Order: sequence, then C-alpha cells, then structure tokens
Amino acid sequence: MGMKLSQYAKKAGVTYKTAWRWYKAGTLDAYQTPTGTVIVRDPVAEKPETGRIALYARVSSADRKSDLEHQVQRLRDYAAARGYPVAKDVVEIASGLNDNRPKFLKLLADPSIGTLLVEHRDRGTRFGWRYLTTLLQAQGRRIEAIFPHETQDDLVDDVVSLITSMAARMYGRRGSRHRAERIKQCVESLMKEERTEECV
Repeated sequence: MGMKLSQYAKKAGVTYKTAWRWYKAGTLDAYQTPTGTVIVRDPVAEKPETGRIALYARVSSADRKSDLEHQVQRLRDYAAARGYPVAKDVVEIASGLNDNRPKFLKLLADPSIGTLLVEHRDRGTRFGWRYLTTLLQAQGRRIEAIFPHETQDDLVDDVVSLITSMAARMYGRRGSRHRAERIKQCVESLMKEERTEECV
C-alpha cells in the first residue's frame, strides 16, 4: 500500500518540493515506478520505538538567526510527516567545530531523549558522526539527519564540511557557503577523473 508523492506531501502538510528532496535524500520509504511516478509506502511503522523526540537546530553566528528559524520549521515539518511526537526543540548559536555546546551536550546527556533530529549531519557535529551514532545506539538511542549526505561520497562530505568551516573563518559567513560549493564541485570533478583513470 502507498500513495503518490504529491498525495503524501499534501497529507504531511509540506510542499511537493520538500517531499521530493526527502525522497532524493533517501529519508522516505518510497520507490519510483517505470513510468516515473514516486510511490511512498505507508509511513505508520516509521515511528521511533523508545524515548522522547527532540529537534536540534544550530547556526554558527547570530547574523544567521533567520536561517535558524527556517531550519526549525523544516525539522518540525519532517517530524510531522513521519508522525513523530516532538517533546522539545532546541536551538543553539555556535560553531560546529566547537565541542563545548551546552545545549547540544545537555540533549546528548539526557537519557529520556530517544531520538534526536537534526537537518544535516554537520548541525550535530562537523566530524565524528559515526562515533556519535555508535555511542547513542549503545544506549538504545539515535540521532537522525533529515538529509544525511550532501553528496554521494563520504570523503567529499568531510572535505566540504572542513572547507565550509575554514572559509567561514577566512572570508566571513556570507561568502563561505558559496566558496565551499565551488570547491566541492572541483573536488567532485577531480575524484571522478581519478576514478575514470583507475578504470582505464
């Protein structure tokens, strides 16, 4: 049983574009028919099994406060679409390279929080995502990223994350994402060329 992506988006109260992004990111249990129609399977069984659910949104500086509000809204939309009953949402202004974020650490230390939702992995941590997920799993808890990958290559994701952070410090917040995006495209292009040479 399932429904078309457009029907799912309407039922979840999100735009078709948002639902499409979730599908492309692999966060929806869905498949594409030979005719191109995306069918979303019944999401009833997707609810987390234990613990309360918390949303965590983060931006690096106060001048990006409007981005923070949009981030929270996207997290709420995602939770609503999945049928997640949200217990609390937490926002924080701090660098992703800062490992002393009081609000994030408080969520991690709270055993009643079974599932922690973030938009992208780097909202939780710039590096060490696998360590974080492994430790939480050992406690019967988890952290879930709406969009788990920026690219299809973990190494490229790490490089992009590092470059974004460094560019923000060197060039200021406004131009950092733009510059990082250009560098990401260069890195991806070089890696594709390298793979092609390996096959020749």
